[in-house]
Amino acid sequence: MQHYWKSDFVAELTDEAIDVHMEHGPRVPSVHTAVHLYLVNGAVHDVDVDESAFPVRDAHFSLNIAGIWPDAKDNDANIGWVRDYYQAIHPHSGYEGGYTNFMAEDDQNRTEDNYGRHYDRLQKAKARWDPDNVFHLNQNIPPVA
Repeated sequence: MQHYWKSDFVAELTDEAIDVHMEHGPRVPSVHTAVHLYLVNGAVHDVDVDESAFPVRDAHFSLNIAGIWPDAKDNDANIGWVRDYYQAIHPHSGYEGGYTNFMAEDDQNRTEDNYGRHYDRLQKAKARWDPDNVFHLNQNIPPVA
């Protein structure tokens, strides 16, 4: 299966954001594709932002636009749909970063946004525990000296 994902955090589902979902959702190009809107609730809101690497403590939803399709000849249509959907919904998120595990290879430039002010501290931890950058796939945090 081919796949291409985009992710965002969302504080609230406004009428305008719902309109975007209603516009793009029905245009889904593959029956394997899904849009997940995960509730972010409970203890995540009880922990101070400086107590862990996870920087988004006030979002109520995690959005995952997961394009999945079987045939590589359909890459352009499916990737285009995910990108268009994301471009339309992102202004309604209120956040720069998203959930790292729900991002595609071309989201490497969003890694720093995903971790916010914790990014520098994570680079130092990476330098200590993985100085050779063995774990370098997906949205990698490169080590610094």
